[in-house]
Parts: sequence; structure tokens; C-alpha cells
Amino acid sequence: MRALISAVLLLTTTHCSRALFNFDQHELLFKRNSCKQIPASLPLCHDMEYTEMRLPNLLGHETMTEVLQQAASWIPLVQKQCHPDTRKFLCSLFAPVCLDDLDEPIQPCRSLCESVKRGCAPVMSAFGFPWPKMLDCERFPPDDDLCIPPVDSENLVPVTEEAPRVCDACKETDEKDNEIVDSLCKNDFAMKIKVKDISYINRDTKIVPETKSKIIYMVNGVTERDLRKMPLLLRDGMQCICEEMNDINTAYLVMGQKTESHLVITSLKRWQKGQREFKRISRSVRKMQC
Repeated sequence: MRALISAVLLLTTTHCSRALFNFDQHELLFKRNSCKQIPASLPLCHDMEYTEMRLPNLLGHETMTEVLQQAASWIPLVQKQCHPDTRKFLCSLFAPVCLDDLDEPIQPCRSLCESVKRGCAPVMSAFGFPWPKMLDCERFPPDDDLCIPPVDSENLVPVTEEAPRVCDACKETDEKDNEIVDSLCKNDFAMKIKVKDISYINRDTKIVPETKSKIIYMVNGVTERDLRKMPLLLRDGMQCICEEMNDINTAYLVMGQKTESHLVITSLKRWQKGQREFKRISRSVRKMQC
């Protein structure tokens, strides 16, 4: 989470120089209003009450590729369930509603921003980050203007107090040497990787490893090319949390199964230098016979 929020804050300072809060409001009005279908590959805006979005959006992104790249970084905050309107607020910025007969962009109301900030700013602060300046609530219009309001307090669905579901591949286990080898032998491949990039495909998390990833094990029928080229997916990653990936700068032991078009992760563990468990894994793998 820390690494991904850090990426968010970096992106907001480097890629949003054209953002809502840095350009003149009239500048956006003179740009041609282009309505685009909200793509299925934009999970931040799944199940919204509208289907078409405006480009450029309220953060100054002018292409769908840029929108998808930047929006993916905010999914971890939504997963923390810090406020029921987090997704609605962020989606109104990344994919603002588009109406053919309305040139003026529809922004989130100031009260919507303030409500989400009250719930989510403490979560970001817990990871060492302040509420971003790009989301300064004073910059949004008051509720008596044309804007997107928060959920009516009487109909507000409270944030669940249950802990978010942990992804099956990320659940902690106390495996011994032989059990680790058994896990390897039940899978089609095992790799030691570092993460280059994370994105979302529908509801799955796509992990792009660095090119220097080390192949530890693969069964007959799986090639080195498969492990280098095929997408590596954490199934249903948008709907579960993986605390193992709080720091994407570390190395991971990844095991999984090969399908026709993807590599599906079944186990993901941090691989830390000097950690006793992974010294045992290394020894076990060298002697492994499935």
C-alpha cells in the first residue's frame, strides 16, 4: 500500500500539471468535449450510474491510456474501504460524466470531497502521506452549484467494519521445507521476481515483473518464453487485499498455474535477503524432485 500510494503522489505531481487545479477553468471549456464509453478496463468506475466519460478529464488526462494508467494507482485506497463514496469521488475526476448538450464539466461537490477526505485522509496519513494538494476540497464548487453531491446521510451505507478479504495467494502460511516443495510441485512454475509495474484487467491484478526475474522451476509444457511474455495475474485482485505487496520494491517468490493465455498466481511471498525461510526454500529447490 505504501509503495502504491507513493506512486500515486508522484504521479499527481509529475503528470497532472494540466490538472483541474492548475489550469484555468475556461481553458477546459474551450477544449473540445469528447464523450467516450467508459471501458471495462477502468475498474475504478465500475457500476457507476453513467456510461460515458469526458476527455479531457478533470485531471487534464487527454487519452484513455493515460486515464487507465493513472486511475489504477488509486485502487488500493478504494480497497481500504475508508469511505463509501471514495470510488464515486475519484471516478468523477478520472471519468467525469459526459453529456452532449453540456459543455461545462461536472465536478464533484466540495461536500463530497470533504466527506471522503474525513474518512480517507487518516488512512493515507497512517502510511506517511498527507491528503494530496490536487484534492484540496476548497477548489471544488459548493453544493448549490451544478456538481456531484455525496450520498444523502439518511441513505448512507456504512463502511463495513469487517477486514477486507485477503487474496488466497497472499494468505500467510507456516510452511516447512517439505510443504514448500509440495507447493512447488503442485504448480506449473515458480519465479523469483521484482515488480516493474502493477495494473488492473477487469477485476484482476496484472503484475509485470522486471526482466531480471529468475525462473526457479517449471514443468514440461511451460517454456521460458511463456514465463517472460504471458501476463501474470492475481485473480480478483481488485476485490481482495495483498499485504505481502505493501512494498513492491522487494523481491517475491511467485508460484502459479499456466492457462491458455495467462499465468495465474497461486502463491506470492516476499523474498527478503537473509530471511531464514527463504534460505531453506533455496536449499529445498536445489534438491527438489517432484
